[in-house]
Amino acid sequence: MNGPANGPANSPVNGLLGSGLGSGQGHGTRAAVLGAGSWGTTFAAVLADAGCDVSVWGRDAQVCEQIATRHTNEAYLPGVRLPDAVTGQADIAACVAGADLVAVAIPSQSARAVLTGLGEHLGPDTVVVSLMKGVELTTDQLMSQMLSQVLVVPPDRMAVVSGPNLAHEIAARQPTATVVAATEAETADRVAAACASSYFRPYTNCDVVGVELCGAVKNVIALAVGIAQGRGLGFNTMATLITRGLVEITRLGLELGAQSATFGGLAGMGDLMATCASPDSRNHRLGTYLGQGATLADALVATGGTAEGVMSARPVCGLARDVGVDMPITEAVAAVLDGDLSVDQLAVRLLSRPRKAENAGTPPPVKPDQHT
Repeated sequence: MNGPANGPANSPVNGLLGSGLGSGQGHGTRAAVLGAGSWGTTFAAVLADAGCDVSVWGRDAQVCEQIATRHTNEAYLPGVRLPDAVTGQADIAACVAGADLVAVAIPSQSARAVLTGLGEHLGPDTVVVSLMKGVELTTDQLMSQMLSQVLVVPPDRMAVVSGPNLAHEIAARQPTATVVAATEAETADRVAAACASSYFRPYTNCDVVGVELCGAVKNVIALAVGIAQGRGLGFNTMATLITRGLVEITRLGLELGAQSATFGGLAGMGDLMATCASPDSRNHRLGTYLGQGATLADALVATGGTAEGVMSARPVCGLARDVGVDMPITEAVAAVLDGDLSVDQLAVRLLSRPRKAENAGTPPPVKPDQHT
């Protein structure tokens, strides 16, 4: 049996989860993960624990070699031992060759350039899974839309994974759940079976738009929460931003055809809470640095890795304007990032807005059967 990803087999985490690490539902599945950062590497371990054989590609050949030869990724998951079924591959075409499932965890704004031309190496039945959370700056496309276009994969073979999934906690095999969204139920079921284990529970969903919007906008709200906490503000402010942030996400999602139930679920409130509250969240951490007075450039360096909310704020605002949705928190964060608003002015702008009823501007819930 593969060794534990973190700590001995009798660690408190493994004791909590039970004796079996994986459910074996992914047995026989050949999976490729594109992106050797913390989330891509962690999801590779999840797939392996579920029974898949997994190859990971990354832009750094040394990281790929370390994954292949030592089953570690010290740059992004220090101290974590990866399952033996996870290997590294520096050739992206070789990585995806013969894969039943290709999961993509590349930074959203560079994914198109990296993946262009790769579609010809995918099999006719390969399912592509987006692990990315954002909106493409140049096109305003959601990640599944961009991947479908670039990889020439029909929407019925696309899936999205999103939820309260902080990489370092999952790498330690702490229990969590997620959402696998796909327009085709069979596709969602295939992906769910490939990643289900004793510590990682996937639920399926057909609301791809809603799940992706939640994943993109929650990063912007996490920046706002981080800024507030960096200014020394407390839990009342955090709760206000999270709650009103969810209202903004819901407004935009309903206007774009999402299902109302998605926003109170794992991909909505669940992911929003984890990202806004955890110090392991890069978006929250970057916001905290900004609130403490750091420049955006310095905050990006101090945070390390990719904070998707920085690049998603403006395109999310563009989507909202296109459909006439009011998103004051998102607009204020975008203004801070653009240098048009100071962190001290952010709260003033939000609190000085005209008073209104709490649910003003939120469309009535849409019945799920209207979108299925």
